[in-house]
Amino acid sequence: MDEADESLLEALLAGEHRALARVISKIENRSPGYRDLVSELYAHTGNADVIGITGSPGAGKSTLVDKLAEAYRERGETVGVIAIDPSSPFTGGAVLGDRIRMASTVGDMDVFVRSMSARGTLGGLSTATADAVKAMDAFGKDKIIIETVGAGQNEIDIVRTADTVAVLVPPGSGDDIQTLKAGILEIADVFVVNKADREGADRTVQELREMVHLGEESGLAGGGGHHGVDAMDGDGAGWGDADEDSAEGEDKSWTSPIVETIATKGTGVDTFIDELANHRSYLVESGAHAEKVRQRYAEEIRTLLREDVHALLEDELADSGGIDDLAEAVRQGETDPYTIATDVLAPVEACVENMAADADDTDQA
Repeated sequence: MDEADESLLEALLAGEHRALARVISKIENRSPGYRDLVSELYAHTGNADVIGITGSPGAGKSTLVDKLAEAYRERGETVGVIAIDPSSPFTGGAVLGDRIRMASTVGDMDVFVRSMSARGTLGGLSTATADAVKAMDAFGKDKIIIETVGAGQNEIDIVRTADTVAVLVPPGSGDDIQTLKAGILEIADVFVVNKADREGADRTVQELREMVHLGEESGLAGGGGHHGVDAMDGDGAGWGDADEDSAEGEDKSWTSPIVETIATKGTGVDTFIDELANHRSYLVESGAHAEKVRQRYAEEIRTLLREDVHALLEDELADSGGIDDLAEAVRQGETDPYTIATDVLAPVEACVENMAADADDTDQA
């Protein structure tokens, strides 16, 4: 890492918001040296509580995030917000960068809001987002809130980045409830029916409660998913015993609570915060948090390897005449894609085999 990046890192760790902004920009732009910078951040991470907020467009995510940040500040906690916006087809940057609905904390230096582009990633979360979370964590933010573009099957990528995921559902959204069954049930640690003063809110809450029960019975929200749902208490929330006959303290699992809020008025926000805290406690006390962190790092390693191998293969393709020339050769019947892939991978495989052989020689020595 060069001297300029070392100074930037020192400034970030010293709590300078301008340095935090510059580091995130460096990360998002994939500027030279960003990898060394992110590598240095890891030693200073692991203290922040990372919360993911997702839901269908119009559910009121930005307004609720604004009130959530305001409530955390009133409790004396610092907040970082990463708002993942749709990518501009022209610049690749965030389209909704002004975040005009997040106004309650404007001027509060302990609430740092950053818009980032989804950059075409299927789940709406790019690798840069996870790195930006590390920057905020190393900076010392107590709570880091990630607000994502929308909801759908592809949105489950947020699970890999956030400790707790809240899914917002607008009232009277019967079609949305049906959509949730496609995958969002498995990622929601907390359901939020926002705009609860509108007609249909009670019905939406009841439909969600029934859906969670059905998910529990079918195993959709069981141990193999984001969290376990093995029991439901009377309110449809919190901890539950997987087996009434099990020993006390064993086989505990989490059942997604359903919270009603009116974000524009701040109604229900404290209850929402309490449920987020309950889930955090569950993760730590059950050991699930450590497992989530291991899975997160495993996915990061896979992602980085995919990116690096892809870059290596692009270089090999260029050395072989470029992808267009190779495609033309296939069109002319001179070769086929499988043969090309084998030829391009051959030097990479040889390199890996040589590394493995060297490692064996070292172990034997």
